[in-house]
Amino acid sequence: MNYKSIVSQIESLPPLSDSAILIQKLYQEGAENVDIIKLVRIIESDALLAANILKRINAPIYGFSKKIASVSQAVALFGTHMIYGLVINYAMDEKIKADTKAYSISPKKFNDMCLLQSHLMMQWYSKIDLRHAQFLAPLALIMESGKLILAREIMKSSYLEEFQTGLKKCDDISKYEFNLVDTSSYYISGLLFDYWNLEPLYVRMLKNLDFEDEDITGKMEYYIDTLDVVRTAINVKDILSDNSIEKAAVIVDDLNLDSEHFKHVAHRIKSTYMKKQD
Repeated sequence: MNYKSIVSQIESLPPLSDSAILIQKLYQEGAENVDIIKLVRIIESDALLAANILKRINAPIYGFSKKIASVSQAVALFGTHMIYGLVINYAMDEKIKADTKAYSISPKKFNDMCLLQSHLMMQWYSKIDLRHAQFLAPLALIMESGKLILAREIMKSSYLEEFQTGLKKCDDISKYEFNLVDTSSYYISGLLFDYWNLEPLYVRMLKNLDFEDEDITGKMEYYIDTLDVVRTAINVKDILSDNSIEKAAVIVDDLNLDSEHFKHVAHRIKSTYMKKQD
């Protein structure tokens, strides 16, 4: 189990579904320029994709009082940016069949975690910059995909028990992953996105989230820091605990943003999520 074997695993993956590829082409000129009628038509032509998107959007995490019953309604409510994330999330799930047991988390809770990361990004950052929140929320939804690749490697190896024990004790998940395979799951996500020709800016952010291999400054650096806030508050070891929220709030302070607002949003999302678990 090493970096080379992870790259080989990614390169052996099949292409994304025809529907996902068609939708990617619609987004080539930017989410704001997508032909919504064509987008809805493509999604509706793929019954499994449509059903999955509606299932995700109707997740208890969002707390809607009424069920979202159609794809067109979902697009109108969530916008083209978020629909892109949901499409890619489902397309990846189709191609990467992984047991999240390696991270001591159930598939359902892993999916909840991804939805919560995206929801937190949107609810928190939209007050700061709505347009940028719309761009970052889909990435927050799918940025953990590299863990599915790494989990496959771990499950094939003899390191499962050792990995789980070390994960439980570690303070920094990315550093722990690096000590094991010379990379982090977020960098693996970047490799995965690159392989499937997904949004280039997403690739850059993911590859530089833990390792600043490029000269990252300005907005790009700021975006990376906001992703760090979200993954600190919500991760495979800690989903919106008081401690993880406080740790994330420290990063928010360092960004010269309103940490009280962040904590208010995070605790509100946590409250809604916990109620739905009862």
